[in-house]
Amino acid sequence: MNESKKIKAVIIEDEIPASRLLNKMIGEIRPEWDITVLPGTIEDSVRWFAENEHPDIIFLDIQLTDGISFLFIEQVQPQSEIVFTTAYDEYAVRAFTVNSIDYLLKPIHAERLAETIEKFEKMHAQKLQAEIGRNFNFAELMQAMEKKEKQYRRRFLISGGKRLYTVQVEDIAYFYSSSKITFAVTNDGKTHMIDFTLNKLEEQLDERKFFRANRQFIISAESVKNIQNYFNGKALLEVQPKSESPIQIIREKIPLLKLWLNS
Repeated sequence: MNESKKIKAVIIEDEIPASRLLNKMIGEIRPEWDITVLPGTIEDSVRWFAENEHPDIIFLDIQLTDGISFLFIEQVQPQSEIVFTTAYDEYAVRAFTVNSIDYLLKPIHAERLAETIEKFEKMHAQKLQAEIGRNFNFAELMQAMEKKEKQYRRRFLISGGKRLYTVQVEDIAYFYSSSKITFAVTNDGKTHMIDFTLNKLEEQLDERKFFRANRQFIISAESVKNIQNYFNGKALLEVQPKSESPIQIIREKIPLLKLWLNS
């Protein structure tokens, strides 16, 4: 068995000879298991479970030194499969109402113990398989979500007098607003009227390629020619094709602009 998948078992038994014998028997059947033997008291067992990771399986004596083990279960709520061990068959019915997978009557026989272990292993394997399935489905979902990238605008339909024509987004150097009208300037220096506000365009354009410089301009990375210092910590952008009015960048936006240009 893979070391990382080693089964962890705990024995809680108040009779030392019985706990040693059970430990030996389990070790002979499943030598690869990691077995811990706890003192047979509710108090010590509760303390151990509060300080340690819950095991995969517990072999739990019903009658412990300081009380019935059902009290231990009520306090700890163990996240483990439980196999009760008892010399009293009267407890068997109650045992199966408390998340147990089996009970073993003392003296415990090796054949009966082996059957219980095999039963546990089948249940444990099914639980692991279900968990792997859940993780796989979650991983698939996350992968699908990553692949499903946001769809950005690729072109604009422009009304030019008596004709309609398209302008590809990749051919646009920048957008600007003037007198509440939005224009797109293409790389060849031509200006086209757009039926969208800059705020709406900001939602539709790929932020990796376009940057909202100020209230009047959205620029493409390819259009930036240089950045010049301006007064009061501001900056002036020089773009190509040249803009009719200067493009000012406020001081607070300069670091974002540099980060965007350097991405």
